[in-house]
Amino acid sequence: MAATGGKTTIRLTMAQALVKYLQVQHSERDGQTRRLVPAMFGIFGHGNVAGIGQALVEYGRDLPYYHPFNEQAMVHTAVGYAKANLRLATLACTSSIGPGATNMVTGAALATINRLPVLLLPSDYYATRRQGPVLQQLEHPISADVSVNDCFRPVSRFFDRISRPEQLLTALPEAMRVLTDPVETGAVTLALPQDIQAHAYDYPAQFFEPRTWRVERRVPDPDRLREAIALLREARRPFLIAGGGVHYSTAWQELRGFAEALGIPVGETFAGRGALREDSPMLLGGVGVTGTPCAGRLASQADLVVCVGTRLTDFTTGSQSLFQHPDVRFLSINVCGHDAAKQGAVPIVADAQRALRSLTELAAAAGLRPRPDYLREIAAARDAWRLRLREDVFRQVPGEAMSQAQLLGVLNDEARPGDTIVGAAGTLPGDLHQLWDATRGCTCHLEFGFSCMGYEIPGSLGVRLAQPRGEVYALVGDGTYLLSPAELVTALQEQLKITVVLCENHGYQSIRRLQMGRAGRSFGNEFRHRDPGTNRLEGDYIALDLAQNAAGLGARTWRVATPAELQRALREARDEARTCVIVAEVEKHRYQPDSEVWWDVAAAEASQDPLTQDLRRQYEQGRDRLQRYYSGS
Repeated sequence: MAATGGKTTIRLTMAQALVKYLQVQHSERDGQTRRLVPAMFGIFGHGNVAGIGQALVEYGRDLPYYHPFNEQAMVHTAVGYAKANLRLATLACTSSIGPGATNMVTGAALATINRLPVLLLPSDYYATRRQGPVLQQLEHPISADVSVNDCFRPVSRFFDRISRPEQLLTALPEAMRVLTDPVETGAVTLALPQDIQAHAYDYPAQFFEPRTWRVERRVPDPDRLREAIALLREARRPFLIAGGGVHYSTAWQELRGFAEALGIPVGETFAGRGALREDSPMLLGGVGVTGTPCAGRLASQADLVVCVGTRLTDFTTGSQSLFQHPDVRFLSINVCGHDAAKQGAVPIVADAQRALRSLTELAAAAGLRPRPDYLREIAAARDAWRLRLREDVFRQVPGEAMSQAQLLGVLNDEARPGDTIVGAAGTLPGDLHQLWDATRGCTCHLEFGFSCMGYEIPGSLGVRLAQPRGEVYALVGDGTYLLSPAELVTALQEQLKITVVLCENHGYQSIRRLQMGRAGRSFGNEFRHRDPGTNRLEGDYIALDLAQNAAGLGARTWRVATPAELQRALREARDEARTCVIVAEVEKHRYQPDSEVWWDVAAAEASQDPLTQDLRRQYEQGRDRLQRYYSGS
């Protein structure tokens, strides 16, 4: 340290200052404080090994370094960690310049779309430019200051390029603010030129004093609450959509109390799955394109839709076709004004916990009560769906392999309170959305904002870092597994035990199903040999041994084909200390019940194929009959 002009300074490189700063940042909500960025993931190259790498060695005692095997995967791990921590903590990710940096762009998009905080530190080209074009540098003909890291701009909630070491003094506090802001959070990217990482500056000592960033709970506006009570008083068939904001606000009890006090059925989005943590007579399961038919029917007839913590994507609204009551109105609770105002809703821009609590109290004072006839209808819908599950969905079809529904039934039975199941892409997140029972203390962690193949295994590692106890299940298809199995080595290296349940159905069967529904022909979505006669991938299925592959990456493995074999493997895996992979052969073309909710994916408007022509007619009929514009008036 040095004292200059009465001010104490510390001479550090930019990278050393960054490492030192991150170790004293905390988040706080409801009086509970935790480290905001407790660790850093990274893959070193010439862009960051002499900068951040050196800083971690010398100054990173309280910022442990984790070595993953893919830059995109390490961002997924940070997202999983942030989600498991309800956005109150995240991880930093450092990469070298060039491909190491751009490998993180997909992860950045996933984080920002799901509104989950991650801190990305991609290395950048020399700011001093004395060296001439360096290895991996993009030379733009008219913008000399552009680098590949500019790809991060549209997928980051905050982006800055640190071209002088003293710029950290303003960039880092703003980065921390965005990471902890419930409205603005997402990927925060600080591009770090490799030469500037090693440049030194006399930083004020007070810059490295511990700081706590409070995550505030915004209270609802009283006038909006009165408008909401008026809407609830008039409603005869209200319906509630619970999104991820319920979790991030920890508004689980308030949601249940509000729904049961007013007799409002609840459908959950992907991010909102498990918003009702205990079974409730109001819970109808997932809502939308992959939701339960009972939730879809009641939502379609609702005269008031109450939206809590959801951004209303097309999977939830059925591409603006779900809500068919001629006089439907919308009431929305959201910390983000942009989302609260969608569908012309009466917006309550507030924390979900505070808003639901206030609405429940005001509704009781106003004498609002459930409608007995509506309660009976809700109960009948729940009972009919549960009967269908028992007698149809979970049964074994003669001559077929085990279905994914049966697999989920066994996994749900074996899951215990404190366990977490992670899903992201293919048919599996939709099946979890519709079939998973999230009311018995097992968290259902679905990344479907970006529906990113390859998220599940590294995302599960992030959950495991945040959740030392309980099982963490990564539910993946064979296509997703083949895209990104390398983080099984990270699990081995760091002794982060997860259990991967790998559904082997020999292709991208989710997209094949959509293809058959919009084109009528199967093409290019299954793992098949090329047929020499047609020159297309429609020969025999490829024989793969994914269990042997996983074993070679350090996992204990099983191959199972029946529900009984799966049950035994899950029980043995629970007692195993290392990462486990259970490869389950499942029926290729058996899908779960239709949600009866339309989705706008257009068939070809011009085609000579009669099948495609007929599917186009069906698409146009659905679009013209169902799709609506909701103005709120």
